[in-house]
Amino acid sequence: MATASFEGRMLRIHIGEDDRWQDKPLCEALVYRCLQLGIENVTVYRGLEGFGTSAKVHHARTWPFSKEAPIMISVIDTEPRIQELLPHLDAMVSEGLVAISAVEVIRYSSVIPEASHPPLLKSI
Repeated sequence: MATASFEGRMLRIHIGEDDRWQDKPLCEALVYRCLQLGIENVTVYRGLEGFGTSAKVHHARTWPFSKEAPIMISVIDTEPRIQELLPHLDAMVSEGLVAISAVEVIRYSSVIPEASHPPLLKSI
């Protein structure tokens, strides 16, 4: 098992479950856009409750029928790849919140592809 550590960025995109992009769920469209850009780590979370600028509480109490649940998409990669994604968010997200944080990333993998991983700061 190989491990590698590098400085990265974590982008959290907060949207609503019913948000759409070109007749698709926005969260799905964002995942596929990240895939097209070569971003390595994306996870979509469906929240139980939350609110945004509208101050209207959205919840998934009537799950699985409710389409009001808050959604958070977590994207972790290098600074250049996160910066490459931002213009796409400008075009795709009409209402939501984006938070960017600096993170120390530790990657565990049986193989670290030479072409896709960022330069290693240190090996563990």
